[in-house]
Amino acid sequence: MSDDVWSYALQLYARPGVEAACLSLQEGGADVCLLLASTWLGSTGVAFSPARISALESAARNWRDQVIVPLRSLRQQWREAAQQDAALAGLRERLKQLELDAEKVLLERLESVAKDWPRGEAEDLSRWLDAAAGDAGSLRRDARETLRIAASLS
Repeated sequence: MSDDVWSYALQLYARPGVEAACLSLQEGGADVCLLLASTWLGSTGVAFSPARISALESAARNWRDQVIVPLRSLRQQWREAAQQDAALAGLRERLKQLELDAEKVLLERLESVAKDWPRGEAEDLSRWLDAAAGDAGSLRRDARETLRIAASLS
């Protein structure tokens, strides 16, 4: 798998079942970018620690809440109306791309937080996923397990 988190996330997300698992966890309250970054860190052998996941969560919070969530919310609000309105459908597609661009920025920020964390020290993928999924992971174990298995195939 890739050395950078964005390429890794794209490759992982394209694997069977991963998109559905991520969306299920997101519906349960998890941050997909945090999940993908945590999966990348676990897959590259970065040792898990509560301080590290806390640093990632802190770095993600404002961007997620102020940029990604409002874009996603508007895109979702337009879903039905866009089916009947071609102009709105076009705007919704542009909004979808803007949301993806914002997620890429967040993943790059998370990668920057972790840039000095040594790789190859641990096999903590499950710990990273459990922490990133939070309560959603407890409620949606199948989705978390799908993500873990897909990441283990790299």
